[in-house]
Amino acid sequence: MREILTINGGSSSIKFATYSTNPFERRFSATQDVAGQTNDALFDWLEQQVDFKSLTAVGHRIVHGLNYVEPLLLTPQVIAELLRISPYDPQHMPAALAWIEGIRTRYPSLPQVACFDTAFHSEMPQVAQMVPIPRHFGVRRYGFHGLSYEFLMEELARVAGPQAAQGRVIFAHLGNGSSLAAVQQGKSIDTSMGFTPAGGLPMGTRSGDIDPGVAWYLLTAAGLSPAEFHQVVNHESGLLGVSETSSDMRKLLEIEGSDKRAAEAIEMFCYQTRKWIGSFAAALGGLDTLIFSGGIGENAPQIRARICSGMQFLGIELDPDRNNANAPVISRKDLSMSVRVMRTNEELMIARHVCRLLDQICDSL
Repeated sequence: MREILTINGGSSSIKFATYSTNPFERRFSATQDVAGQTNDALFDWLEQQVDFKSLTAVGHRIVHGLNYVEPLLLTPQVIAELLRISPYDPQHMPAALAWIEGIRTRYPSLPQVACFDTAFHSEMPQVAQMVPIPRHFGVRRYGFHGLSYEFLMEELARVAGPQAAQGRVIFAHLGNGSSLAAVQQGKSIDTSMGFTPAGGLPMGTRSGDIDPGVAWYLLTAAGLSPAEFHQVVNHESGLLGVSETSSDMRKLLEIEGSDKRAAEAIEMFCYQTRKWIGSFAAALGGLDTLIFSGGIGENAPQIRARICSGMQFLGIELDPDRNNANAPVISRKDLSMSVRVMRTNEELMIARHVCRLLDQICDSL
């Protein structure tokens, strides 16, 4: 029986899981905060939970894959390229690479697989990839949360049928990191995050899209250094920056009645999400299915209701009882446009990718 370890590192926490492959089922899962913990300490803890000698392979979520469009076995050449592109995503890549190197050091014969968050968006139309600055800078939009969107696409086909999965779909992956994706015929045609995961929607602590003039102002009149600017837009902005209280939507919902800034932060988040849904519906030429996922999307009915308020012109209208119950389908039964709540599972998607890649390697031998 094969067993696969998945490592899914975020900016503030890291998720571990193991999956057996015959039958395919999760055997272990845990989430650890990374603040104040060294990789060695986390590795020592993980070795107490998981028998590394029983593992067939390890799968890693790699947030920025640049031009990689499919999962890859982590060879020295691939690792060297990931080190080269690491500055594209300083929030996630160094930590992921540290785990890859740690496993190489302790278990050099254990195969490791990179699964790229950008791969799902690699076939976006050129017009959606372009950034309107001089071409010679080599900057384009990549998109992220791809492993989540891949899993949700497979789930949509399973629960609603292939026809629904081939339709005009908008995914709203809303959490501490948030993005939306427009998908048609199973392919990503646009997404809110762009060159880095800091773009798009305002998030827990990330600004999302801002006027370039704001960057100039903060770097000149406000006197921020480039490193300080990076710190502000990635760790001090978004819900935290506007509320000046918390980056946690649950906390903001608790206090919005008595804290105007918290209420305004929530209103901003819902308004901006609604705008992205409207723009993606235009890009798709209509909308068949809207799917909420992520920590906020899956668990905050009041946020879903506020986002969908006033969107009847797109056929979006929620059933309040279903929405409050976090039902799988939360739209009115008599409407053709379906609004769904789907729990994402990036770790399972990583494990599936690892299995498929290992099977391809075995078939080629």
